[in-house]
Amino acid sequence: MSSLPKKNMFEIFSQGLFEGVKPMMIVRDHLVRHPDRCTHQAICVPICPTGAWLSTPPYKFDPSRCLESCRLCLDACPSQAIFAVFRKGDKLLEPQKK
Repeated sequence: MSSLPKKNMFEIFSQGLFEGVKPMMIVRDHLVRHPDRCTHQAICVPICPTGAWLSTPPYKFDPSRCLESCRLCLDACPSQAIFAVFRKGDKLLEPQKK
């Protein structure tokens, strides 16, 4: 019998596939509502599963309630007034201003 510890095939494959690979360290920091683009239709308020968008104008945002992987408000906004600001280490990666 072999003295190797028992591992399933998924563990063996995962270790070989990701060995030495560092994860991309870019995370979403917060969301911003562009005041000039917002049409105040407030679609972002009811679609948010955590209630991160406050329901009174100017529709302020509570980042502590936001789920990082959720994009519902960004995708639902008809005027594309909501955008994400990302962080890589200590550096904020904001969209380019035109």
